[in-house]
Amino acid sequence: MSLSLSNQQLVPEPGSNGGAGGQRGDQQGGRAERPEDRGALSAEGGAAAAGEGAPASERRRRRSDDPITALHYQLSTTRSEANLDVVVLVDDSGCLVAGAGAWPACEELAAYAPLLANPDAVQNAAVGSRIAALTAEVEVQSLAVAGGEVLLCGRGGTAERGASIARAAAGCLRILRAAA
Repeated sequence: MSLSLSNQQLVPEPGSNGGAGGQRGDQQGGRAERPEDRGALSAEGGAAAAGEGAPASERRRRRSDDPITALHYQLSTTRSEANLDVVVLVDDSGCLVAGAGAWPACEELAAYAPLLANPDAVQNAAVGSRIAALTAEVEVQSLAVAGGEVLLCGRGGTAERGASIARAAAGCLRILRAAA
C-alpha cells in the first residue's frame, strides 16, 4: 500500500489496497481533495458516486476494512474531538496496538498504560513518581476482547475526556470484535 501525507494524516494513494480511498492532488484554488470532500466511501474503500455507497445517515467519513487502519481512524477522531495530546490502544503488557498523536508520546503512554491501570504494581520510586504525574492527565479504560484485555488511554484534553474515551472504547470494541 502506498501512503501520502495529506493534511497531516496518512491517506492511501488511489489504486492502492489501503481501504480508505484517499486521493492526493490539487483542486481549484490549490486545495488538496480529501476523501470526505467526495462523499461516502464504499465498502471496498473507493469513493462512491453521489447517492451510492453508505446510507445518507452515515456519520463516519473515513472507513477501512483493515482493523489497524480502522483503529487508527477511531483514535484519531477521538483525539481531535476531545482535544487530546495522544490516545493509544495497548495490550495488557504495554505493547502499542494503535495510536494517534506524536509517536514518542504514544510509545511513552503505551509503556506506562498497564501501570496506570494498576498503580499498585509499581515497584520503583522513579516510575511511581512518573505514574503519579501522569494520573492527573490520563484517562484509562480497560476493554475485554476475545478473552484478553486491552487498554485505551488518552492524555490531555479537559476533565470531560472520559466521555470521549468511553465512545472510543465502544468503537474499538466494535472494530476488534469484527476482526476476531
